[in-house]
Amino acid sequence: DPPHGARGARFVGPILRGFERWVERWHGVYDRLMRWALAHRKTTLAIALASFLASFPVAGIVGGELMPEVDQSFTSVRLTMPVGSSLEYADERVKRVEEALREFPEIEIIDTSIGTDGAKNTARINLKLVPRKERERTQKQIEEAIRARVASIPGVVLQVGWGGPIYVALLGNDDAAMTRVINDLKNRIQAIRGITDVDVTVKEGTPALSVRLKPELAAEYGITHAQLGATLRAMVGGENSGYWLAPDGQNYEVITQIPRERRAVSDDIANMNIATGRQLADGSPEVIPLRAIATIERTFNPENIRRQDLQRRVALFANVQGRPAGDAGKEVEALVKSYELPPGLRFDIGGQIRDQQEVTSAIFGALALAIIFIYLVLASQFGSFLQPLAIMTSLPLSIVGVMLALLVTGTTLNIFSMIGIVFLMGLVTKNAILLVDFANQGQRKGMERSEALLAAGQTRLRPILMTTAAMIFGMLPLALGLGEGAEQQAPMGRAIIGGVITSTLLTLVVVPVIYSYLDAWEARWFRRGHARGVPALNAQPADRQH
Repeated sequence: DPPHGARGARFVGPILRGFERWVERWHGVYDRLMRWALAHRKTTLAIALASFLASFPVAGIVGGELMPEVDQSFTSVRLTMPVGSSLEYADERVKRVEEALREFPEIEIIDTSIGTDGAKNTARINLKLVPRKERERTQKQIEEAIRARVASIPGVVLQVGWGGPIYVALLGNDDAAMTRVINDLKNRIQAIRGITDVDVTVKEGTPALSVRLKPELAAEYGITHAQLGATLRAMVGGENSGYWLAPDGQNYEVITQIPRERRAVSDDIANMNIATGRQLADGSPEVIPLRAIATIERTFNPENIRRQDLQRRVALFANVQGRPAGDAGKEVEALVKSYELPPGLRFDIGGQIRDQQEVTSAIFGALALAIIFIYLVLASQFGSFLQPLAIMTSLPLSIVGVMLALLVTGTTLNIFSMIGIVFLMGLVTKNAILLVDFANQGQRKGMERSEALLAAGQTRLRPILMTTAAMIFGMLPLALGLGEGAEQQAPMGRAIIGGVITSTLLTLVVVPVIYSYLDAWEARWFRRGHARGVPALNAQPADRQH
C-alpha cells in the first residue's frame, strides 16, 4: 500500500486541480465584469442598492420569532376538565385521551399525572416520541394531529406545550370588569391567524357551600366561627383519629368523617348536629342542627388569586401554529394597544413578545458597536477616514444573502440567525480589505486607479474565493442541523453561509466602484488642502509615498 501521505495526496489532488481550473475560468469572467462595473458605476450602485432594499420585504416574508422550532422528540399536553370535576371523572377523561394518543405510532412513552397545579380537574401528559429518523412526521405535525384528535373528546380542553409564546396580563381591582375584558380579548385574539390553545386564568370557580353564622343565635349557644369551622372540617373533610395496628402487622391511619351518602347535598350539611356549649340534664352536651344557627348558600370559590404591582391580575396564554410566533405576537400586541379599557385597568404584555423585543434591541446595540469598532480599526490601519467606508459597504450587502438563505431554507429570523448576522460583521470585511489594500499598493507604485483596481481583483480573487469556500464548508454541518435538536443552531449557520456568498459576489464588484468614488474625492480634497497649505488628514510622509 502507498504511504498514508500518498493516499491523501491522491484524494486531495483532484479536488485542488478542479478548484484551480474553476478559479482560472472565473478570472476571465470577473475581469470582464469588473471592467463593465467601472465603466457603468452608477448602474452598478443602483443594482446594489436595489438588492439591499429588496431584503426588507423578504424579511417580512421570512418572519421572526424568539427561538426556532426544535424537534426534540418530546412534547407535553395539559388537559383541563370542567371546574368542580371529581377525581374519578378526571381519571375517566384522561384515560380516553390516552387511548386516543395510543393511535399515534410516533408516540413511544405516555407519562400521565392528574391533579397538576393543585387542582383535581387538570392533568399533564408527557409524550416521548420515537427518534426523528424513525418517523415521517415532525414533532410540530404530530402536535397538530394531537390537537385535532383530542378535540373530538368532550369535556376536555387541550393545551400543547409548557406555556404558549403569547402572554397578556390584565391588571386592576374590578373583578367583574376584568373578567368581561379578558373574555372579550380572548375572542378577538382567537380570530388572529395561527393562534391556538387560547386559555385565560379566569375560571368559573369551584362549587362550594358557604356557611354563615347567625350572630345572635350563635352567641346564645356559645358557638364561635373557629369552633364551627373545626367541627365541619372534621365531619366533611375527615380527621385523623389515630393509627390501627392490623393483624398483618401493617400500621394504618384512621380517618373519621361522615359517610359520603350523608354529605352529598346541601340539606345533609344543614341537618348536621352541632354541639353547643350547654349541657343537658343528664350531663351530655346539647346538640342542635346547623340550620338553626347558620344560613347555607351555594357559592363559587376562585381557584387562586394572583396579584402583580399591588393589583389583581388575570392572564391570557396562547400558542401559535402554522406561522412564526413573532408575527402573530405583533398582531396581538397591536390589538392590545388599540383596545379601549375601562378606567382603572391596564395591560401588561409579556412572554416571548417582550423577550423578542429585548433580544432585538440587544442585537441592534451589538451591531452598532461592532460597526463603530470596525470603522475605528480600519481608519487607523488605512490612515483614511473615507476608505473604510468603501470596505464597510460589504456589511449591508451581506444582509441580502442572509434573507435569501433564510427564505430558501424556510428559516425564521430568530436569536440564532441574528447572532449569525453579528458574526458576519467581522467576517465579510476581509474580502474588501484585500481589494482596497492591494489597490492602494498599486497606486503607490504609480498605477492608475482603474488599473490598480483591476490588478487587485485579479490578484486577490483566488485568496478571496479560497477563504470564502473555507467558511462555507466550515459552516455547512451547522447549517444542515443534523441530529436531535440540532436545528436550533442551524439558523446561525444558514445566515452566515448566505451572507458570505452574496457579500463575496457583490463585494468583488461594488467595493471597487465605491472605492473609485471615495479615492477620487479624497485626492481632490488632498489637492485643495495642499494648494491652501493645509495638510490632508491622510497625508503620509514623503518617504512613505513612494
